[in-house]
Amino acid sequence: MLLARQRLTVPRAIERLCALQAQYAPSPYIALWSRLTGFRKEQLTRALEDRKAVKSTLFRITLHITSARDYPYYAAAWQPAAREMTPRVTAERMEELSRKVQDAASKQITHEQLEAIAAEDMGGRWRTRTLAPLLHVPPSGTWGFHGRPELLAMNVWLGVDLPSREQGAERLARSYLTSFGPATQQDLLRFAGVRVGDLRPGIERLELRKFRDERGRELLDLPRAPLPAGDVRAPVRFLPKWDSSLLAYAPPERTRILPEKFRSTVIRKNGDVLPTVLVDGFVAATWNVDRKRGLELEPLRRLTKTERAEIDEEGERLVAFVRS
Repeated sequence: MLLARQRLTVPRAIERLCALQAQYAPSPYIALWSRLTGFRKEQLTRALEDRKAVKSTLFRITLHITSARDYPYYAAAWQPAAREMTPRVTAERMEELSRKVQDAASKQITHEQLEAIAAEDMGGRWRTRTLAPLLHVPPSGTWGFHGRPELLAMNVWLGVDLPSREQGAERLARSYLTSFGPATQQDLLRFAGVRVGDLRPGIERLELRKFRDERGRELLDLPRAPLPAGDVRAPVRFLPKWDSSLLAYAPPERTRILPEKFRSTVIRKNGDVLPTVLVDGFVAATWNVDRKRGLELEPLRRLTKTERAEIDEEGERLVAFVRS
């Protein structure tokens, strides 16, 4: 939806995008603003409050917002894989810890309470978040939230249970390719943070189109998925921190949107991914909105007068949205 904004409901838009990175609270809002016609902050906030969208620890043990319909499938595919990749914890002990976390999260708990249950066994606090499908209770996930999040078990917040692991793998593979295809199998695995065997059952269930890229590697896509011509002009778009467009592919495939010479500037060694500006489909600058000074732009290459005028025009709309 970066070639042309579309008019969709927030849950449907999130499903089209597979999952929105949500480590930084404003990021999902800006991601949707860049892709939807007439998007307002209260639309995503309302979707979270109405349980049509959810925030959780998900792929690569990072925070995401997904639709409530997709989340159980994603969790069914990702969480067992993440637990199995945890070193030095037996399957029996993992099952015991999962039950304890699930029981504790039948009422709202904090990350500190979660870590007290299992951090010692799991070898650190981050992997405790793989033990059960836990969702952030609003206001966590909403614009400007910086407090201590509280978590609740998925079956309590959404009133549903996990589907089978195979069903989850199929849904995840389909959703990823809907958003980011054509892509290699390795791109999908890198995005989800899982192994080949974790998603193979889902991939094998799908009818797929297959291509070869310039280096002869196999690319996968869904039948009848759109393939814009290479000479289609892409408008200026502002992407937020950690936008999935920059993270959806395994290196070196990120060069399809992020030129290699800018990679170390945009993707920092500590894992931060800066907010960027796309010019004709490629990262050309980074940006920030300062409360007093407004839009602050750091070009990564020389911009033409026409490009700068387009950036300034779109930037004015962004500043108005951020300040609204």
